[in-house]
Amino acid sequence: MNLRYDLHIHSALSPCGDLDMTPNNIVNMAMLCELDMIAVADHNTTGNIEAVIEVGKAAGITVVPAMELETAEEIHVLCLFPDAASAKAFDRDVVMPALPDMENDVKIFGEQLLMDAQDQVVGEEKRYLLNATQISLDDLPALITPYGGVAVPAHIDKQTKSLVGNFGMVGAYMGFGSFELSRNLQDGFIEGTPGLGARSYRYIHDSDAHYLQDIGEHSGENLIDLDANTPTELIKYLKNEENRPKN
Repeated sequence: MNLRYDLHIHSALSPCGDLDMTPNNIVNMAMLCELDMIAVADHNTTGNIEAVIEVGKAAGITVVPAMELETAEEIHVLCLFPDAASAKAFDRDVVMPALPDMENDVKIFGEQLLMDAQDQVVGEEKRYLLNATQISLDDLPALITPYGGVAVPAHIDKQTKSLVGNFGMVGAYMGFGSFELSRNLQDGFIEGTPGLGARSYRYIHDSDAHYLQDIGEHSGENLIDLDANTPTELIKYLKNEENRPKN
């Protein structure tokens, strides 16, 4: 089953996300782009995923519970889960205790809005979300496994906040089966990056949308082949157990 997807979308809960990034606006834009599967991945939080899932269900679009976690090394990693309960538990048990207790300054960083399925603001996250957690990249794959999730290093071809930008290479020992590439991928990046040339990894291409017009930027170019349009099948695909390089 070939699916159009965008697995890296920010809502208005991310301080860098536009205030128009509401649950209904996100889902409606995904419909206009003819997407089959999306994920809202706010910075270090899952606060708006339940509202987007509810709207997506009514629209017939699969919404994968997710977040964009920032590791202690200041590397962004997509964390995707089979259901909202697992995602919320990972957020509560693992991420929130590891996030610095720094209050958000709205005038400097922007609002962090919690919304319901009617796009009504129901609260505001007071802790500043756009921060590095105390979770190391090495520990993350094992930490997410009990919650049924998968960790996918985000936009690895970017110079900042990325695995390759920070380390200059990828190793099988890191425990990842898939990686995300940005919309500005340069020719020869995979072949020229130590550790990627074997091509046993899987790659997803997402928008990292902070504005509505960016959603689904790759929807006509890159499809994902799953047995079913479900978060569980996506996670199985991204774990890539059968092809992941061994140590």
